[in-house]
Amino acid sequence: MAQDFERHIDRNTGTGAVTAVAAANSDDAIVGIRCANVHASSPISVDVYIVNGGNNYYIIKGAPIPVGSSLELIDGGSKIVLQSGDAIAVKSSVASSLDTVISLVDAIS
Repeated sequence: MAQDFERHIDRNTGTGAVTAVAAANSDDAIVGIRCANVHASSPISVDVYIVNGGNNYYIIKGAPIPVGSSLELIDGGSKIVLQSGDAIAVKSSVASSLDTVISLVDAIS
């Protein structure tokens, strides 16, 4: 069976949490999350978490990213499974400062 690889990109995220990925009708496997500081002069800290049933479960909280740098949250073959109804949210400590790229396999079985 062929796998359905997808990516989701969010640009210039700030201090309000943004839903980056939502698992709607299936279970999904997150295979990569990269957060990049795109602010011209400020270091940032980022939160990335799973929203499940109104609760937040942090993948990382308050992680510092220097100006011009990025942070890879999943590597070495690791995966995070989202079940139907789960979502991944991201936010930054500085307005319009965070780009996020999430790679996933949709509808795993």
